[in-house]
Formats: sequence, structure tokens, C-alpha cells
Amino acid sequence: MSHTPTNADDIIDSRDVIARIAELESDREAYEDVVPWAEAHPDDAEELAALEALAAEGEGCADWRHGQALIRDDYFETYAQQLAEYCGMIQDNAAWPYTCIDWERAASELQHDYTSIDFDGVTYWVRS
Repeated sequence: MSHTPTNADDIIDSRDVIARIAELESDREAYEDVVPWAEAHPDDAEELAALEALAAEGEGCADWRHGQALIRDDYFETYAQQLAEYCGMIQDNAAWPYTCIDWERAASELQHDYTSIDFDGVTYWVRS
């Protein structure tokens, strides 16, 4: 089972969104009762609608089907710093001038390569 993405996650993998949609759709298709699935499972129906809307926006961005990171807006500055460290742009034992980087500005510059998408009222950034 994949991670169940929520709009409280700092980073979401698009493959988890795809897998959760498939899981919910499978549950809906297997459901047999007199009451419609959405009425019997309102939380699942609401989650499915939010995830489908997210996927519809995200599918136009880069490589959605093969794994795209969605970064929550209020986490993007931290993400930019971690990305710079991961790419070897910041030394492990960093001292001046590395400790003086304006990470807010660096994140803003990095966002030029990203597109904003909405996940149930929360802005996420995905590489364009």
C-alpha cells in the first residue's frame, strides 16, 4: 500500500496520488449496496474528489506518471536548502559565506522552474 497523501504533507510523490486514486476507485467499484458509495463512504468520496482534482492539475506537469515531487508552499524554502545540500552546493561543515545565504530569495529563484497547483485549498509546487 502506498502512502496516503494529504494536503498536510510537506512533500508528496505523484505516484502516491495515482496509487491512492486507484485504491479508492477499486473500493468504489467493488462496493455493492443499496446506498450509493459516496453516501456510505463520504470521507473516501471527498478524498477521491480532492485527489482527482490534484491529479488533473498535475498531469500537465513534467513527468507526473513516473514520479513528480509536489512541495508544499510553506515548506519550499526548506526544500530549496535541502536540495542545495543534496546537490553538493553546500559543504557539510559550511561556514561563512554559506551560512549567510538568503534562503527565502534562493527558494524564490528556484520556484521559477516550478508550477503551482492546488490540493484542496493548499498550494504545492511541482517542477514544470
